[in-house]
Amino acid sequence: MNIFNEIKENFIISYKAITANKLRSFLATLGIVIGITSVTLMQTVIEGINRAFEKSISAVGADVLYVQKFEWFGKEDWSFYRNRKDITMNQYDYLERNIQTAASVCPSAGTNKTLKYRDFVLENVFVLGTTAAYQETFAANMEEGRFFTQKESDGGYPVCIIGMDIRKAFFENADPIGKTIKIGTYSFRIIGVVEKQGSLLGLVSLDNRVIVPIDRFFNLFGNKRSLSINIKAADINDLGETKEEVISIMRKARKVEFGERDDFGVNQQEAFKSTYESLTSLIKIIGSLITSLSLIVGSVGIANIMFVSVKERTKEIGIRKAIGAKKRTILLQFLIESVSICLLGGLIGLMISVPISLIINAFVLPTAMPLWVIILGLIVSVIFGVLAGFFPAYNAAKMNAVDSLRYE
Repeated sequence: MNIFNEIKENFIISYKAITANKLRSFLATLGIVIGITSVTLMQTVIEGINRAFEKSISAVGADVLYVQKFEWFGKEDWSFYRNRKDITMNQYDYLERNIQTAASVCPSAGTNKTLKYRDFVLENVFVLGTTAAYQETFAANMEEGRFFTQKESDGGYPVCIIGMDIRKAFFENADPIGKTIKIGTYSFRIIGVVEKQGSLLGLVSLDNRVIVPIDRFFNLFGNKRSLSINIKAADINDLGETKEEVISIMRKARKVEFGERDDFGVNQQEAFKSTYESLTSLIKIIGSLITSLSLIVGSVGIANIMFVSVKERTKEIGIRKAIGAKKRTILLQFLIESVSICLLGGLIGLMISVPISLIINAFVLPTAMPLWVIILGLIVSVIFGVLAGFFPAYNAAKMNAVDSLRYE
């Protein structure tokens, strides 16, 4: 009998053994069901959060540098950064004139204001002042209308671009282009709507904002504030070189002496990623340990059931050996039975975890169940099936045929 026929026959024997003791088989699978459900749910939550993070962080721009008064995730206390000099328009002009490795540069400054349109009011809307280069720097695609031109930007025209949240609140069933809204007490004409951008880290909506020419912004809302200078690198592969050039130019613009520490921050997307990874790595380790423990407990239960099964079927083992069954055949028989029980538990665990992950996604946290998570659940089931069944199977395989036939 070749190995394939042995495996086929052992699958049939395993199926009969499992169905002959349905309640015991069901109870044996419970530990694996709980373990696989836990493993799968943990992975779907991690995958969902990772995808949401990547989508959210894409708004920051992988190839964009931010020259700011503060450093993201800086190690100094708040007062250290607060006492730095503001980033000014003169420094922006100097950087914009001298930088060689940038595709585009734009300044930005923001504040929160109340928006009004007829009888509709929106509070705490983020108003962003910038230049026409903002669209290229952040690849801001327009859903409707257009972005303001360099002439409108330099001239401080009373025009604005609105986000999708504002469009939905004020103009859900109307065309917003050409309409006039009030930002605070000042009137602006809408010339465009930016396509939906989502939120930053699930905390700040990027669609609840209005973009206006920066000169107009300063004239109406004051210029006693620090800018953010945003630099899009000409080549993302040369981002490090662009960053070094930005630092060099800004040190000259801010008259930082040789040997002195930079009095500004050059921030980038990587800062978010490294901080996110450091925060989540420990959570992943702890979660893996907890789910592994549940699987270990489940596999111990199955190992115990398999030892009982071997003991009950000692005479059967003796008969099979007496008619020529090899040790390998007996080993495979009980290994396949153990793996089948674990695989059954894994399939049940996956069927349970799918609807639970959908509920979690709808009401608690983002989740995602790609194909690799399902495959992982099945592979883990098989691995723990082998681990749980090996020693009982080995114990059965080494039994003496004569002693087994005498067993009562």
